[in-house]
Amino acid sequence: MKKLLLYSFTCLSLAALLTSCSSKGGNSSSKTGIPYADRKSKNNQSGAFAVATQYKRAPGPGLIPIEGGVLVVGGSAIEVPGVEPNIYNYKRQVTVPSFYMDETEVSNTDWLEYLHWIRYNYPEDREFYYNELPDTLVWRRALSYNEPYVDNYLRHPAYRDYPVVGVSWEQASRYCEWRTSRANEFILREKGILTDYKTLAGNGKSNAATTAAATPKPDKPFNTDAYLNGQYDDKGKNAPIDYNTKSGAATSTAGGTAAPASGGKNNQPRRTATLEDGVIMQPYRLPTEAEWEYAALGLIGNTEYENINQNKIYPWNGLGVSSAKKKTRGMIQANFKRAPGDYMGVGGSLNDKGDLTVPVIQYAPNDFGLYNMAGNVNEWVNDVYRTGTFTDADAFNPYRGNYFTNKKLEDSQSGKIALDKYGNPIKENAYAGRKQTWAEKQAQAKRSDSISKSTDPQSPVASTSYQADQRGYRDRQNTLLNEEGVTLVNDKSRVYKGGSWNDMAYWLNPATRRFMQQDESSAEVGFRCAMTMLGAPEISTAGKRNFKNPPQKPYRVSRGK
Repeated sequence: MKKLLLYSFTCLSLAALLTSCSSKGGNSSSKTGIPYADRKSKNNQSGAFAVATQYKRAPGPGLIPIEGGVLVVGGSAIEVPGVEPNIYNYKRQVTVPSFYMDETEVSNTDWLEYLHWIRYNYPEDREFYYNELPDTLVWRRALSYNEPYVDNYLRHPAYRDYPVVGVSWEQASRYCEWRTSRANEFILREKGILTDYKTLAGNGKSNAATTAAATPKPDKPFNTDAYLNGQYDDKGKNAPIDYNTKSGAATSTAGGTAAPASGGKNNQPRRTATLEDGVIMQPYRLPTEAEWEYAALGLIGNTEYENINQNKIYPWNGLGVSSAKKKTRGMIQANFKRAPGDYMGVGGSLNDKGDLTVPVIQYAPNDFGLYNMAGNVNEWVNDVYRTGTFTDADAFNPYRGNYFTNKKLEDSQSGKIALDKYGNPIKENAYAGRKQTWAEKQAQAKRSDSISKSTDPQSPVASTSYQADQRGYRDRQNTLLNEEGVTLVNDKSRVYKGGSWNDMAYWLNPATRRFMQQDESSAEVGFRCAMTMLGAPEISTAGKRNFKNPPQKPYRVSRGK
């Protein structure tokens, strides 16, 4: 009887403790009852599990949310009199997930910001700066006087808001990577998770204790991947508390040991932010071809209860290229070549208000709020070009061009990744198409080390690399040759879309597609960035019917009677 009473008392005490912890801590596991660690909890202990409960989804700077849905790729294609139709007509229903897209094309000012950052951080590295310069010679024509644009278009303030051109697909992709790290660094420094800009510049207030505990200034610029792997050792006053410690010692990471931050609760050690904290943005990237076509068409404005009441052949409604609205009636809605030799109309009544390109914010945006999704400049997309892409690609999130890579390990035991001289991760072909066992991973690390030391690229050890290039999957391109048995299409042919100032109206249709080599550029091709949206695909629930599901509640234990 005494043992039973003792057992009952113990159970009730434990239940009361769990209830108290849950109510005071705010959030607890629904499966174990153990309270989660957070800044407000009084029950944080070594090894406590922290969960981000205040995450709020938001687009990165410059982006607009695009709610995904069904798209008939090629469905808006039309035949224009006098223009030879595309002999490879494709129409297929696919689903495009929700994502983010730049409101405008990347401008000259945006690109000059990139060049300024390179010059400031690597003043002696002329090669880096030169490689990222747009090819301004794309303006030269043998029989026209375009030479003023060679020197002025990129740099003169008269063109600061005009779309950058002369940029290859490769340069555009590198810009996306750079933009990702700069935007994430700004967020982390503004929040104090990294050392804030004022303190970093030496203008912040400090005392002897703060200075002694301060993290040394990193020797390389911030890189998102390196930071997430613990290889950018900078922890600001608001860096997350590291609960994964024993006896007050901070956990060792790939980048070093977490340093205690002065003024923290109980002087607890701090750690770098992780993806689980919900403060790191997804990478900026070029949109896929399906994403671009879906966003350009903008059928969301013509849709009600899944019914599309009016289709489109341009990013605006109607069959013509001029506005039908009362205030802008008759005005051309995009920057393009209206007829052979007619780039701007008659003096005193210019039809599209432009001769070459126009500012990135001009004309009316489409129903997603995107500017210049037709005309002005064509835009690079991520896909490798194949005529049969949409007959081959998956119906959900279709894309051709996957080339799976891993971040190269420098130390397999610590998980430290190899970085180049600019602090960017070095990529290598993916090791396998599935998660490797620990033994396989260690063996692969040894093979990779042997490959890097081998002077013979044909050595047996070099052939063990997993070839993950899926762009040729079910690829019938070799059957689509011209009469001479030659094709210009290869694995470096990339798609661009949208039409430009130098194109006829046919190319303004979002379904049209062309290609160019990824290392080439043109005065008619620019780009804009996109970003993956995580979580629920529905952007806003306002005014929409929804099931009334109860919110997830913290774990509770009844006290009993």
